[in-house]
Amino acid sequence: MSKLVECIPNFSVSKEKDEPVFQGLVDVANSIPGCTVMDVQSDGTHNRCVFTLVGSPEGIEEAAFQLCKKATETIDLTKHEGAHPRMGATDVIPFVPTMDISVEECVEISKHVAQRIWDELKVPSFLYEDSASSPDRVNLAKVRKGQFEGMPEKLLLPEWAPDYGERKIHPTAGIIAIGARMPLVAFNVNLDTDNVEVAKEIAKAIRGSSGGFKHCKAIGLLLEDRNIAQVSMNMVNYEGTPLYYTYEMIRALADRYGVRILGTEVVGLTPAKALIDCAEFYLKIENFNCRNQVMEYHLIDME
Repeated sequence: MSKLVECIPNFSVSKEKDEPVFQGLVDVANSIPGCTVMDVQSDGTHNRCVFTLVGSPEGIEEAAFQLCKKATETIDLTKHEGAHPRMGATDVIPFVPTMDISVEECVEISKHVAQRIWDELKVPSFLYEDSASSPDRVNLAKVRKGQFEGMPEKLLLPEWAPDYGERKIHPTAGIIAIGARMPLVAFNVNLDTDNVEVAKEIAKAIRGSSGGFKHCKAIGLLLEDRNIAQVSMNMVNYEGTPLYYTYEMIRALADRYGVRILGTEVVGLTPAKALIDCAEFYLKIENFNCRNQVMEYHLIDME
């Protein structure tokens, strides 16, 4: 069986804000042999786009570098505005083991890509998650704290030298977080209010860093195009903290403010089990075995 790696690079641009730059990235992603573009998501409020790529280790390495090169050439963070925290034109490049490949191998891929980006593009990077060089660099939110504008000062602190590159950001492309990690689910909950403070209070209550769910990262923001507040989450371990945990807690907390949930969003691709687990919970299916009772799993096993 061939080795497959998933890569989900995030770029600080959106189709809604700058379609030519966005399309340039899409064209690059589609041009790399050994790499398949599975999905591309763009959000104007966040001013951010997320690619989901799957391919051979060699193809994914090349795609990650070429996309970063294109972003470095075409995205100027000194002119960027958006609701999502960011520190780089290419903000984050995660590598996820998908088929017949280990996390350790993905860690090596992340290091190869980080080294090449510095050598050829002079964009520094931090290693994060399973690639992290110290415990303080595992959490992406902690690595990115300060964002593009505060990063020059942060890099002068003794403990925040980049893993690759010098203690200064690229003047327009900033700095990148690169690493290997297990699959996460980008899960958002939209509320029927324009009061962003409600979303921020709920996000604070549910995220692990402030005492909420261990595997949940969350922020509250306003979707300006719809004039509604959103709780935007990264579920970094959907088995340790299932999606329905955070959904039910958000619903209970929103009720305190007289607010309802309008709907939810899953950004990019997601492991099937994350959604099947929700179906099992809400349907109250007894003695359910995902692997044995979901037809698609049997079809995969037959290949």
